[in-house]
Amino acid sequence: MAKSIEARKAILRKRILGTYEQMGLLPKLFLYVMLIAIGFVYVFPLLSMLVMSFETLEDLLDSSVKWIPNTLCWDNYKKAFEVMEFTEHIQDTLLLTAVPALFQTISCGLAGYGLARFNFKGKNILMLLVLLTFIVPFPLIMLPTYMMYSDYGILGSAWTMLLPALFGQGLRSAIFILIFKAMFEQTPRSLDEAARVDGASEKRVFFTIGIPLGVSGMLTTFLFSFVWYWNETYTTSLYITNTGRNVNLSTLMMELDRFEASYSAYLQNQYGGTAVGAAAASSGNALNEAVTMAGVMITILVPLLIYFCLQRYFVQAIDRSGITGE
Repeated sequence: MAKSIEARKAILRKRILGTYEQMGLLPKLFLYVMLIAIGFVYVFPLLSMLVMSFETLEDLLDSSVKWIPNTLCWDNYKKAFEVMEFTEHIQDTLLLTAVPALFQTISCGLAGYGLARFNFKGKNILMLLVLLTFIVPFPLIMLPTYMMYSDYGILGSAWTMLLPALFGQGLRSAIFILIFKAMFEQTPRSLDEAARVDGASEKRVFFTIGIPLGVSGMLTTFLFSFVWYWNETYTTSLYITNTGRNVNLSTLMMELDRFEASYSAYLQNQYGGTAVGAAAASSGNALNEAVTMAGVMITILVPLLIYFCLQRYFVQAIDRSGITGE
């Protein structure tokens, strides 16, 4: 009888506390509570912005309205679309984000593959230069880069973002080169040797072995590059929009940055007169937090959609990257 009671206690203790191989109910409960708490910290601002973007001016002024608006005000998004000229500037944004991210993925992949697979004189010096591009602060090279672009005659054009990415000098390219280098160093070299024995050239080895094994690094590089280029406003304004030239290129982040001034111009075009007079004459049309949050949600919509569409492949690629080297 005593042995059966002890056995039941051991089983109960195992289920509650778990073992080295399997988590018990108490550790699982603690883990889920921590994950929900941490996830809420990240999701709360997004939910708050989403709810606020649908609120009317009356809901904003009503302290009793917190999470559920009395009415869904789609007019906030309509105004934000028109003020930011979404259909026009989304093309410019993709040109200055998706294309450089693609170029950077290709150039960093080639650089990382070469540093990982080949031994040549000056390799350590080249690695040092790659690290220096990451360590040296951007303000130190801002003026020489600006003068170089001016001499090349590409200031105010998309080439100021495309050319550095094409040659492995885009935003934070050093990080991606090191990611590719570390990843290719972990892949078995026996695959390359077997391909060379079968008569494959170095180009064939890269395309048939390097690229399939480098899917994780490519997805990681493209996603992070896309997000960083999407959120970049400093270099965009420095090399494109504030060059003193007649430039039509502008990103959604730049439009969001000058949203207040654009909204005032929008009211003048809609109602005439000054922005103050238009806001006074047109009840509910003055700039408020709801319209601003609608503009923010429009700005982050594309990166969120891309992440949700590629999330499954991104996680799978990260899992596949855990290959031990030889």
